[in-house]
Amino acid sequence: MAADEPLVLGIETSCDETGVGIVRGTTLLADAVASSVDTHARFGGVVPEIASRAHLEAMVPTIERALKEAGVSARDLDGIAVTSGPGLAGALLVGVSAAKAYAYALGKPLYGVNHLASHICVDQLEHGPLPEPTMALLVSGGHSSLLLAPDITADVRPLGATIDDAAGEAFDKIARVLDLGFPGGPVIDRLAREGDPKAIAFPRGLTGPRDAPYDFSFSGLKTSVARWIEAKRAAGEEVPVRDVAASFQEAVVDVLTRKAVRACKDEGVDHLMIGGGVAANSRLRALAQERCERAGIRLRVPRPKLCTDNGAMVAALGAEMVARNRLPSDLELSADSSLPVTEPHVLGTAHTHAHSHDHDHVHEISKDNLYS
Repeated sequence: MAADEPLVLGIETSCDETGVGIVRGTTLLADAVASSVDTHARFGGVVPEIASRAHLEAMVPTIERALKEAGVSARDLDGIAVTSGPGLAGALLVGVSAAKAYAYALGKPLYGVNHLASHICVDQLEHGPLPEPTMALLVSGGHSSLLLAPDITADVRPLGATIDDAAGEAFDKIARVLDLGFPGGPVIDRLAREGDPKAIAFPRGLTGPRDAPYDFSFSGLKTSVARWIEAKRAAGEEVPVRDVAASFQEAVVDVLTRKAVRACKDEGVDHLMIGGGVAANSRLRALAQERCERAGIRLRVPRPKLCTDNGAMVAALGAEMVARNRLPSDLELSADSSLPVTEPHVLGTAHTHAHSHDHDHVHEISKDNLYS
């Protein structure tokens, strides 16, 4: 770690966790998280209004905790990065507003960054600079995506995406059917270790010869598992929860890893990065490692804490923006709940009056309506 490497604070509020990270170059100095997941658990999923209010309450204390953990002053920072999108509109707005306030008060450059690109860039904190291009499989509650990134700060290309339920969403829904609570990923992963992944032959979506080679669909799988469970219960039979968990999980990770390895081969890329919350799944990691070794592909997966939403990933991408002399965002930066992954860096409306796309911008929504 060199003293002249950029020192950047990152703010992440795309969903239910308030994340603040501080990095110097590619070295992680602090990763503070305030989660509201326990509050959402009793509703069986994330409630956007509750998430927004939790971010408001947690923002300043979490930033102060991160600065203390890193042993730096806010005035030492070279920049402030924030997730501009995609994500929950109100939640994003809290983070963007806070980042703009700190940047203005401190006189520091502001960098609005893409949530998905940040999930890729966080691997630099674990395994060093990203190869160029990077092939990334991102798997979370909202996204299952295959992305090719020749330049993580400016050029991210989608190869495939979820057309219905994302993998993490399917985990949550099956956990709900099995009465396992929320979030579903960790508990299904744990129970699956004691089950038989071959016990039930659940379908593998979009794996036929005429199907889109890199797209994902888990809606059919989710329905198949739910009907299988319902049939058992209707017959008065006990549901073998561990076998269901293992067989369902195997169907998900089989499709994810199969398509990711195929994309690497087709694009001539000899490595694969896996990120997003579901990348913490132990079976996904094991099967990906097995298939990558067989195909001569080097696998890069950050440690589980860096796979879930966190401020460190935003700071990592912000530091890369500073290092590559990318233009900072202006103070008219907007939160964009539908920000496409092809925009890893958001300059703001003052830079882009001539550019528009069909996404709803949060600055058009009254904060009085969001928080009254």
